[in-house]
Amino acid sequence: MPVPAIIVNAAENYSFNSDLLPKMVGDLSPEELLRRPNEKSNHIVWIVGHVIWARKQLLGLLGTEWSQPWIDLFAINAKCDDDAAYPSPDALVGAWRQVSGALAGALGNVSENALAQPSKNPHAQPSKAGPPSLDGKISGVVKYMAIHEIYHVGQVSYLRHWLGHKGLI
Repeated sequence: MPVPAIIVNAAENYSFNSDLLPKMVGDLSPEELLRRPNEKSNHIVWIVGHVIWARKQLLGLLGTEWSQPWIDLFAINAKCDDDAAYPSPDALVGAWRQVSGALAGALGNVSENALAQPSKNPHAQPSKAGPPSLDGKISGVVKYMAIHEIYHVGQVSYLRHWLGHKGLI
């Protein structure tokens, strides 16, 4: 089944990032991956973990379960903690590849009817209608989450430069 037209651009962005992110972190040392410009900034490990967490959330919304035991270290309200037992860079990249494959499959199998459903979040406060959506539907969540991911991949790119490495785009 082809990716529905309403989310095809988002699916292309997810695919691009699926290939790009491992390249962005593959030549960095474990120490570099944990460096932060200041105590209010996140390091690359946290950002990559957070994007994996976000893809897990999107998969759940699309009806596909996927997880890792450490995933909640990177949830939306989790703070970057220098003392946390974060997964190794290899574990993160492996999880990235797994979640990317699962997401590609989910985006290729989601129906237009499922995407047209209203966006709802059972954990939201009563004043919030659900996860961010560009159109109030599941399709809008898929598109919003692609923008969210691009934002964080840009942060990784910035941190690569800050660490003295070349950009990849």
